[in-house]
Amino acid sequence: MSVVLAGGGTAGHIEPALALADALRRADPAIPIICLGTARGLETRLVPLRGYELELIPAVPLPRSLTPKLLTVPGRLAGAVAAAGDVLDKVAAQIVVGFGGYVATPAYLAARRRHVPIVVHDANVRPGLANRLGARFTDHVFSGQPETGLPGATYIGIPLRAEISRLDRLALTDESRAYFGLRPDLPVLLVTGGSQGSRAVNRAVLGAAEDIRAAGVQVLHILGPRNEEEVRLAPGGPPYVTVPFVDRMDLAYAAADFAVCRSGAMTCAELTAVGLPAVYVPLPHGNGEQRLNAEPIATAGGGLIVDDAELTPEWIRGVLVPILLDPDRVVAMSEASASMGVRDSDDRMAAEVLKIIRRRPGRRARHSAGSRVG
Repeated sequence: MSVVLAGGGTAGHIEPALALADALRRADPAIPIICLGTARGLETRLVPLRGYELELIPAVPLPRSLTPKLLTVPGRLAGAVAAAGDVLDKVAAQIVVGFGGYVATPAYLAARRRHVPIVVHDANVRPGLANRLGARFTDHVFSGQPETGLPGATYIGIPLRAEISRLDRLALTDESRAYFGLRPDLPVLLVTGGSQGSRAVNRAVLGAAEDIRAAGVQVLHILGPRNEEEVRLAPGGPPYVTVPFVDRMDLAYAAADFAVCRSGAMTCAELTAVGLPAVYVPLPHGNGEQRLNAEPIATAGGGLIVDDAELTPEWIRGVLVPILLDPDRVVAMSEASASMGVRDSDDRMAAEVLKIIRRRPGRRARHSAGSRVG
């Protein structure tokens, strides 16, 4: 039952694929799992770290919408489809599960030509072109958001790593705070701008750092690996811990009472799964999907949304600090955040994938080179 996972480029595509891979392995430790990727994506680092086989195909960036630019890529796309088909043939793929990104389109087209079942998962409210194309080839379409632009999609949530989806924040609070050098007796604000950090978020929070500390609040601030922001803080007072990145985000979530962050689909899914309230700062560019990700959480009372330009040291002093000093409000927001979370998407999606495979009448015959796309 060889499973091919196609989700590359960004962590938002890769992490759900790897979470599904982990769930499939829990259900069947012997199942062969192969990840498709490109040489330019984060998958070249993330997939091997998680212990899965990675097969690379050429990257063919596609526009986010159906525009005349599509006419410029057929030659390169044909080569990528052929490469994806070679992988499907080599591993005798029984199913292709796509999560979007550069690698998904060639995988969908190669699978369709070979009559290999296709499963599509899109994490965002506004699906990308690859998943809109893939959804035309299959009835097995799942979404990470209750409202989605994929017709006929079943809402299932976003598959998350088990250390996140099964995290008990309260049970690990003291251990997690000790891990980061934080005190056990003071509230903790977690600040993160995503995998690469955010200069705007960093500057706003650092500009209010002394006010936050003066209020008796500790900070765990993930600056980003490429950030060059100079951090100058007065000696003494509650800890203000700055780090370039964190490998154990489960411990960061467990240490925190509140967060300031962007509102990518994965971030929103993780924070609601663990019940951590947040100030969500959507990216000021793109198609507006980050605001759409955070709006249901804010409506439920599990967070606040503030525009990038409005996140200033003054806003933090006047709005955020009073919330951090109100334990009853923080608890209520935590409960509201948790009410929006989906913690079992990985296992539910793994069960769907295995069900589709087991419905097949027999193993697919390998195709000859003459049957390949492109």
